[in-house]
Amino acid sequence: MRKINFNPGPSQLYFTAEDHMRKAFREGIPSLSHRSKLFETTFGEAVAGLRQLLGVPDGWHVVFTGSATEIWERCIQNLVATHSAHFVNGAFSKRFYEIAVQLGKQAQIVSVPEGNGFTDVPQTQAELIAITHNETSTGVMLPMDFIHGFRVKYPSALIAIDAVSSLPYPQFDFDAVDSIFFSVQKGFGLPAGLGVWMVNERCHQRAVELRSKKIVIGSYHSLPSLISYSKKNQTPETPNVLGIYLLSKVVDDMLRRGISLIRKETEYKAAVLYQALHQHPFIKPFVLQPGLQSKTVIVAAGRHTEELSQFLAGKGLQAGEGYGSFKSAQLRFANFPAHSKEQVELLADLLSAFAASH
Repeated sequence: MRKINFNPGPSQLYFTAEDHMRKAFREGIPSLSHRSKLFETTFGEAVAGLRQLLGVPDGWHVVFTGSATEIWERCIQNLVATHSAHFVNGAFSKRFYEIAVQLGKQAQIVSVPEGNGFTDVPQTQAELIAITHNETSTGVMLPMDFIHGFRVKYPSALIAIDAVSSLPYPQFDFDAVDSIFFSVQKGFGLPAGLGVWMVNERCHQRAVELRSKKIVIGSYHSLPSLISYSKKNQTPETPNVLGIYLLSKVVDDMLRRGISLIRKETEYKAAVLYQALHQHPFIKPFVLQPGLQSKTVIVAAGRHTEELSQFLAGKGLQAGEGYGSFKSAQLRFANFPAHSKEQVELLADLLSAFAASH
């Protein structure tokens, strides 16, 4: 029995991914030269599809890395001379901050307890403001008004958005931010091993400026290098060719499905799960404020979580464990485009069935 994977990453594969992979092997894509015309075509199709799906405007660059974790580091190296500011409300936003510290930057931390959003925005002289849109560890999704408000208050700062576990659901105002990134093993339903970094020209020029001041911004994966090659539909080194190919195909499938429908279905499925949790006698939503409850990673907290996880596994559904200190006290449920309405409705029914059996 093939399990339905509700772990928030790596998560459920998109329903067409296996067919695309079989075709890729038939066509020799995994051993394709990254300097070939076919690779350039594949690269170009992936970027064009992402631009259309996510509304990425002209003037923005789309580059590929090994992971979103790598992009944390590349962001700090390429966009920060001395000062960054990090809004931290969970394990992954905290890790972004820690990388800045490890790279020797004067990193300001603005933190709130896990499960919360931010009310006050302190004054900052940061060159880069780092915000995690959807905190995968706790299920907090920050409101768009909060994210987009930084441009008005800090027009000279670069605004970097970690959208690892929310895209393709959110619709960002690209005039209000400068850098957005994600990895493909969550919302895009693909095997891990590929990060996607979208940056505007302000970011490019900042990296060039830092390099001119003899500040180390990396080598083959410096932002100027990545952009220089991307303009030729290439990468500096041999990349995850298969991952880029699969991304181009799944994005094309999503375009045929329609981003508006994907967003509406995401909201419907999230409502189904939250309703099931609100009605459950043992577990409840961890995030209490409705305006902060993630639509893409729903986190439940309460009693009998390990037993519930085993019950779901016996029915062919894999839940995600809680993260870090919440490992044994929470369950996390991904709600990505790869999860059908029927699968989410089944999950909700099984949550009710577990309660009835106790």
